[in-house]
Amino acid sequence: MWAAAAAFVVVFTAWVVWGGLDGTTASVDAVDTGHKVLDEHGVNVAWRVSLPPGDEARCALQAQNEAHGIVGWKIVEIPASERRTRAFTERVNTTELAVTGLIYRCWPA
Repeated sequence: MWAAAAAFVVVFTAWVVWGGLDGTTASVDAVDTGHKVLDEHGVNVAWRVSLPPGDEARCALQAQNEAHGIVGWKIVEIPASERRTRAFTERVNTTELAVTGLIYRCWPA
């Protein structure tokens, strides 16, 4: 009985450490805040990104046409900062008229 309880404690502790308490997993959250279609060759995408102070990230932006096809794509480098949450606006060049621009996702650099 005691051996089973001890095994459970060891497995549970390993799971907790693996699951995130080791502090090595950086979280990057991004939210669209708007877009502005400039012309048939570009759209400005605005977004807000939150990440741990001092960390860098990369964000993928995309522009879509009326049929939700991707007509523009751009990877943006987010430099380290002491502020956790920052706002950005970036131009995405397009192959045809876009009707929207949005953040696809962000990840730690």
